[in-house]
Amino acid sequence: MSSHNNSASSANDPRQPSAAKPYSPPMVLPQDLPVDYAGFIAVIFGVAGVMFRYKLCSWLAIIFCAQSLVNMRNVENDLKQVSMASMFAIMGLVTNYLGPARHSPQAQK
Repeated sequence: MSSHNNSASSANDPRQPSAAKPYSPPMVLPQDLPVDYAGFIAVIFGVAGVMFRYKLCSWLAIIFCAQSLVNMRNVENDLKQVSMASMFAIMGLVTNYLGPARHSPQAQK
């Protein structure tokens, strides 16, 4: 008096190799991907580091560039953003450490 139907359970049994199907991830369009916040923050910090000559902003831009590079999903679009942010970050570091010294307004008196 078994309540199992042998033919119905064998067709839906995932343990059978013939019934297993390989996983294929769903196709996602590039415009539907989530926003890369680390890349955006890296650009903001990179620009602030260059314009205002803040060393901390340039270093944070480098860190966020690395995070964005590691978590890259769309290589074509994200690589452009990461390369631009890294250029700003490197420019900021070069101008902060190797550029001319800042002149304080007090020294001109």
